[in-house]
Amino acid sequence: MLLMTLKPWLSISILFSFFILNVIGAFVGINIGTDVSNLPPASDVVALLKARQITHVRLFNADAHMLNALANTSIEVIIGVTNDEVLGIGESPSAAAAWVNRNVAAYMPRTNITAIAVGSEVLTAIPNAAPVLVPAMNYLHKALVASRLNNQVKVSTPQSMDVIAKSFPPSAATFNSSWNSTIFQILQFLRNTNSYYMLNAYPYYEYVHSDGIFPIEYALFQPLSAVKQIVDPNTLFHYESMFDALVDATYNSMEALNFSDIPVVVTETGWPWNGGPNEPDATKENAETFNNNLIRRVSNDTGPPSQPKNPINTFIYEMFNEDKRPGPISERSWGIFSTNGSDVYSLALGSSGGISDNSTTAFCVAKPGADENKLQDGINWACGQGHANCSAIQSGQPCYFPDTLQNHASYAYNDYYQRMRSLGGTCDFDGTATTTTQDPSSKTCKFTGSSNPGGVFPPAAFGPIGATSQSSTIRSPVIACTVVVFLALLMLDVNVHFVIY
Repeated sequence: MLLMTLKPWLSISILFSFFILNVIGAFVGINIGTDVSNLPPASDVVALLKARQITHVRLFNADAHMLNALANTSIEVIIGVTNDEVLGIGESPSAAAAWVNRNVAAYMPRTNITAIAVGSEVLTAIPNAAPVLVPAMNYLHKALVASRLNNQVKVSTPQSMDVIAKSFPPSAATFNSSWNSTIFQILQFLRNTNSYYMLNAYPYYEYVHSDGIFPIEYALFQPLSAVKQIVDPNTLFHYESMFDALVDATYNSMEALNFSDIPVVVTETGWPWNGGPNEPDATKENAETFNNNLIRRVSNDTGPPSQPKNPINTFIYEMFNEDKRPGPISERSWGIFSTNGSDVYSLALGSSGGISDNSTTAFCVAKPGADENKLQDGINWACGQGHANCSAIQSGQPCYFPDTLQNHASYAYNDYYQRMRSLGGTCDFDGTATTTTQDPSSKTCKFTGSSNPGGVFPPAAFGPIGATSQSSTIRSPVIACTVVVFLALLMLDVNVHFVIY
């Protein structure tokens, strides 16, 4: 046992974490795959995560660039042991220890790693590795214990719905008997280490493979007519979405093996926005509908019908289209962002819905469809002779995304206009600009002149306050409460200690 007296800033950090865990509910995170031709630099990826207030990510490997870029962001990170690594780790405790030292201990606590996902759908993707899957999990956990990181970092393994023999009705669901021994060992490990079951659940595939048995509205979280209601005949539970039914099928499969105390986290779900001629349901409209309804569903902080008190923390698949993946067109069309940071379709994730339309301030923005050469000339002039502060639209900064001339010109034009209009500055820029009373700010990209405080960020005289701002302003009730508690401890002359087991 190691006993340390905390520095004041670390005391605040720990108290802040305590309050966060107790005031926020279920989260929606995102998977970040790397089979992408033009993957942005890790710093730009993290800037986009911050801009959209995404607080949880899952990496399919232990990418050093991403882990470094995620340092000091508080974003919670699941890192993956690749399927290629499972065999070696499952056969060698020393290999597991080396993996933890290299990919976990080396980055903590700066990078907020919270879990290790051992492989991806190992039982169905590489069944020959099944005998070493649980040993790999055990060896990794023991390495975390040796590094005193086991309380912060959990170990689990994502499984597809294919390990469940029949998912409907959910009350009768059981694991495929051919995997019973391995799955029993997995569940025993999860219970013993206070971890959780990682589930990859895709209503898209379940709907496509159902051959019309279920209506598409059921897969998309849309209301069902009276004649289309989905009811479990054994429990009479009504299922308003296929997503809930898949999660409940997993809970009931665990219950069939006498495990009723392990929470489920959905590590992958989503809907493809494009497909080939034989994939008519892979459309932008359906992807937008599914993911927006998913976010609303998860955000209501309830579980499926059989587990209403267990919220369903969920990770959307995925951040960018992985265009290098083999298979049908839909396999390469799950991304919700383009690599320049723009939305593939409208999604109410993070800060996207927090812009005020009620500002009486006039903003200067680029006209839609303006000539790109003129926009570039306008940016060059505004950021040069016009003396606009354009630092926020540089790579890695809070207003860089979306990485488009339209977005960058709007920010540069407006900053110039707000600074110079009292001295005769105009909003024209060779006909490429116009004024609007609609505040173009987002919660992390603050346009000069905005009357909208922009979420948790304080207003600024000029330019945006980004997610990495060092302002000393107390930005939220949670932090304010933390500071009050800490100051009270100081006034009482109480020593704060931190115990590591």
